Amino acid sequence: MELNKIKPGAGSTHAKRRVGRGIGSGLGKTAGRGHKGQKSRAGGFHKVGFEGGQMPLQRRLPKRGFKSAQLKYNGEVTLTDLERLGADEVDLLTLKAAGLVREIVKHVKVIKSGELLRKVVLKGIAATAGAKAAIEAAGGAVEAVEAPAGAQA
Repeated sequence: MELNKIKPGAGSTHAKRRVGRGIGSGLGKTAGRGHKGQKSRAGGFHKVGFEGGQMPLQRRLPKRGFKSAQLKYNGEVTLTDLERLGADEVDLLTLKAAGLVREIVKHVKVIKSGELLRKVVLKGIAATAGAKAAIEAAGGAVEAVEAPAGAQA
């Protein structure tokens, strides 16, 4: 093999479309642009979503919804996850080390999903009413969570 003998693989390239080169090419005269109108002209450009001066769809429809940027700092853990974890005392660092919540998470809440048969003590982790009842029924406890900054007491 030599550098001057290298060619692209068979079928990997195709001839460039040459427009405006006579009637025989099939793309002569109007060169595939049709007759008249803004799109047939040189520089005939309009921005995405432009509807010829009509109020565009994205402005005709009402604005709806909101998604808080703080949601990415919240995580949730199920009772089944706590059962599988196998730790007696669970805090945020334990959950991060086990890979149950992402590293960015600051606040975790335990939700009632699945069963908990082991005694587990939650430190600095919130729990729903049903999850708290299930944890206490298994002999565990939920220690008080400090309120996040800016929250009303």
